Amino acid sequence: MNYQQTLDWLFAQLPMYQQQGASAYRKDLINTILLANHLGNPELKIKTIHVAGTNGKGSTSSMIASVLQEAGYKVGLYTSPHLKDFRERIKINKIEISEDFVINFVAKNKPFFEENNLSFFEMTVGLAFDYFVKQEIDIAIIEVGMGGRLDSTNIITPLVSVITNIGLDHTQFLGNTTEAIASEKAGIIKPNIPVVIGEYTHQTKEVFLAKAKDCKADIYFASDLITKDYPSDLLGDYQVHNKKTVIQTIEVLKPYFSVSEENLKNGLKNVVKNTGLLGRWQQIHLNPKVICDTAHNSHGLKIVLNQIQKEQFNELHFVLGVVNDKDLGDIFPLFPKSAKYYFCKPNILRGLDAVILQEKAIEFGLIGSIYNSVSEAYHEALKLSSEDDFIYIGGSTFVVAEIL
Repeated sequence: MNYQQTLDWLFAQLPMYQQQGASAYRKDLINTILLANHLGNPELKIKTIHVAGTNGKGSTSSMIASVLQEAGYKVGLYTSPHLKDFRERIKINKIEISEDFVINFVAKNKPFFEENNLSFFEMTVGLAFDYFVKQEIDIAIIEVGMGGRLDSTNIITPLVSVITNIGLDHTQFLGNTTEAIASEKAGIIKPNIPVVIGEYTHQTKEVFLAKAKDCKADIYFASDLITKDYPSDLLGDYQVHNKKTVIQTIEVLKPYFSVSEENLKNGLKNVVKNTGLLGRWQQIHLNPKVICDTAHNSHGLKIVLNQIQKEQFNELHFVLGVVNDKDLGDIFPLFPKSAKYYFCKPNILRGLDAVILQEKAIEFGLIGSIYNSVSEAYHEALKLSSEDDFIYIGGSTFVVAEIL
């Protein structure tokens, strides 16, 4: 198989959460452990940092990677989902995994994958770990896919565990209270391994403290301990919390890695340049100003929508699409009624039909038209906007992916 055929096989034949939702969720790590054993346990041969949380995992992982790259290390970065190309998920110092490596890995292990009915995510985790070992990296930043306790990435023993924050998302899998979700994400806390917590509430703090005590793990609450701030090329308001989490994580890593103040400053300033991160309060057009952002739950959208209100504009336009398991009753009250809406469906199986999105939006006083695609919605928004308007594109990672 060539690269495209390999991807088609990965995406089409095997369950993948971003396409199918619930049917792709695995309730244990048995398959991942089987695969790790089959591959010679690559997870035991690399140093790692494990990053979980409801929002900010990708930004935080990329910032940590950028800082360590500035300090001269060879840094693996595993994140999900991708925006444009599958290979974005697995990088070393910004360079994506080669097409050949993906092709050869799948070809070599395909009989094992089929025999054990491995999921897309399980295979991808195995691919990343195998690649990082073969490339002899100094350290890998591993972002959790969903949750933590049962996530395929949770077979590693990292140098430090990181939990960015807790919000209500993926409640059908992780529980419908912040305490329940915190408990799932706290599943990445390991015996005697330090853990850094970004944001917390009284309820989630108790969960983290109990788990850390159980594991005899040192725990650091970054929002209480870090007062410094440094400029970053990631301009979303929510990055203030992520930066604190990163600074504290780098502090915990100091016995293992030499990172200067200058490395830290430059790492935070050059995240996009060093890692290729996309879709975080990313400006793609001037006059009208167009911002796209991957925030997709109430916890993330609340901060983004507040940031929009600080902007100077005449009229506000939203190009909006979501996946079909999104709790619209949770997010629609956050959106301004005065804006113009352009409803669309991201081009994946789980995309919510734009007609249903519009019907639900009307219940919350959000008025707009339906478009056949994200691209059509965006071009119409550009056409109907004046130079001093503001256009926001979002609601789902997959909406942003179609525009970038």
